[in-house]
Amino acid sequence: MRFKSLIAMTGAVAAMAALLALPAQAQTKPTTTQLAPVCANCHEAQWNSIDLSPHGAKSGPDGGMCQACHGDSSQHLKDPTKNKPANPFAKGGTADARTAVCMTCHSGNRNLAFWTSGKHQLNDVTCSNCHSIHGKSLAPSINKFVTTFLPNQADGCANCHQPIRAATMKPSHHPIPEGKVKCSDCHNPHGAITPAMLKQPTINDQCYSCHADKRGPYVFNHPPVEENCATCHNPHGSVHRALLNESAPNLCQDCHDWSRHPGTIYGAAGAFNCQPGDTSAACAGKTGQPNSAVNNRLVSRACVNCHSAVHGSNAPGNRGKYFTR
Repeated sequence: MRFKSLIAMTGAVAAMAALLALPAQAQTKPTTTQLAPVCANCHEAQWNSIDLSPHGAKSGPDGGMCQACHGDSSQHLKDPTKNKPANPFAKGGTADARTAVCMTCHSGNRNLAFWTSGKHQLNDVTCSNCHSIHGKSLAPSINKFVTTFLPNQADGCANCHQPIRAATMKPSHHPIPEGKVKCSDCHNPHGAITPAMLKQPTINDQCYSCHADKRGPYVFNHPPVEENCATCHNPHGSVHRALLNESAPNLCQDCHDWSRHPGTIYGAAGAFNCQPGDTSAACAGKTGQPNSAVNNRLVSRACVNCHSAVHGSNAPGNRGKYFTR
């Protein structure tokens, strides 16, 4: 009986201690209202948009973070209607002045090491053209074609790069509109000294970062594959399969237009129409008529039916030399 009484007394003491501690915790807990700078008295919406962000965390009661970007506001506080801060982000501000504001804090970021050499800086594109410090709604956008709730990065890039956006909407494309691949997976928008601001030194190295099976080395290498993947593929999108610039055999004939069997068989004399001067029995009296001399090598066929190892081959003998396996 005494044991039960001790347990009950211990529980009562613990409950009383918890109740006494609650008011003290409530009084010392910081609130957003206490940390809001003087700027929030008038610019409440702008303050609320950065309140929970890293920029808001660096602010103080005197609005130091606000002044770091928008300029000295000491005179503005005395007469807000007449004395406007020297805001570089206001209408008429130069691109260099706006970029300089961001660089005061972000210049140490290694992704910005080549900002001055990048195409964006050279074309007066500033940080605020792509980034909104005061942000938009954080509510996720739902789209049946997108596989992520995060904002689609390609939509922001498409504001300027509209031809590239059009290419990504073609039937054969990297899953960029779906949100599985981002523009920044291949390009560094903050500057690079590589072609098209690629992250890797060359186009091939950039492609190998995902398509490592095409890297080789092979016993028999295909020269255009070694030189540039873009010789045959359009990385942003194409109307042909596998992002090809053309459909085979036309793509292959850009280089192999005379040697061995492709030269004449795929030539104009053996296309879908009988050509002037063709004296063969199949074209007798049918010059220029559509489908009058269809070559069966052009129907549902392509070079890769036989030369399947177009990226390179390790097979011995002629099988590897001619990429037949």
